[in-house]
Amino acid sequence: MANINQQLADTFNAMADGLMSGQFGKKLRIGLTLIGSEHGSEELLRGAQMVARQYSDIEPVLIGCDGPDCGFECYPAADLHECHKVMESLFAEQQLDGCVTLHYAFPLGVSTMGKVVTPSTGREMIIASTTGTTDTQRQAAMLKNAIYGIALAKSTGIEKPTVGVLNVDGAAVCERALRELKQGGYDIQFAESGRADGGIAMRGNDLLQGTPDVMVTDSLTGNLLMKMFSSFTTGGSYEASGFGYGPGLGEGATKQPVNIISRASGAPVVAGAMRLCADAARGEVMKRVDEEWEAATLSGLNSVLTRYCTAKPAAEQTETVVAPPEKVTDAEIGGIDILAIEEACQALWKANIFARTGMGCTGPIVLVAKDDLEQARIRLVEADYIS
Repeated sequence: MANINQQLADTFNAMADGLMSGQFGKKLRIGLTLIGSEHGSEELLRGAQMVARQYSDIEPVLIGCDGPDCGFECYPAADLHECHKVMESLFAEQQLDGCVTLHYAFPLGVSTMGKVVTPSTGREMIIASTTGTTDTQRQAAMLKNAIYGIALAKSTGIEKPTVGVLNVDGAAVCERALRELKQGGYDIQFAESGRADGGIAMRGNDLLQGTPDVMVTDSLTGNLLMKMFSSFTTGGSYEASGFGYGPGLGEGATKQPVNIISRASGAPVVAGAMRLCADAARGEVMKRVDEEWEAATLSGLNSVLTRYCTAKPAAEQTETVVAPPEKVTDAEIGGIDILAIEEACQALWKANIFARTGMGCTGPIVLVAKDDLEQARIRLVEADYIS
């Protein structure tokens, strides 16, 4: 009977809140740990207060709060480690839908997917990824980042997110792997670079313009980008823009989203992180991760990972490869990973095709004579340097 009375009380309270706020439906209880910020707990509290004013569908729950006058439900904790223990306990008791914190130790295989506001157009863009690592092998990590970034985008309301791969080491291999998944049936939409030559490889202007919905990169580069986007107007010590470093996604992630901020995150970013955490929780981001992973697996993910993302043993140097007679190199072939560019060049030399390496505006290239272009492409495809 007491349980029924409590349910009735909760229902009437929710109706009263809805009539006052115009927002009906269950509020999402999003935790926020208050310890560890370079700006003090007051700055994080201000972020929670911003959320309470701006978003009627979020109920902030504070962890590490030692004052009864904060205006929120709060739980004491002595340090950040204890904050995380309290958070995990509240998760186990189903008292939180998600939590925003810093310095949380995700297991290997989990990486955070952040979101920024791009300065050129004001578009929101997911950076996949920003901390942690989804795999110890760089190309495999970037491929997995793409899948998890898509899952986050879909959970936050973008049903057909566009994906671009930032032009960093490993981008060419990641692009080939994603295209092969698409050919296998994986439903992925590629963004087109804002540069005149287009393509899935994203350049600096695409970062500023927010060309794709999901920008795929390695976590170290992503972390640097998050710092730049969030604090470029403040000199770097105060993160004033964006949605934080995002939820940890991957193998071994928590069932509820744990979103990361940094010690430099200011109140606006704290509020943005709580908003993103709530959106991810409402959109069942962990379920989306499972769905995307299953779809990618059915499209050949395992074979793609084996083919493109397995470290190759160092080749034994059994012979010295001598370049054939030099020719004018007036044609180029792109799409080769920078770590394999010299091997690709020597593979052409072995086929008696003169080639030299270079760096184009989209990355490493092999330069050959126009007359040799077709044969060079065939040889590089056979040797699995391009597809």
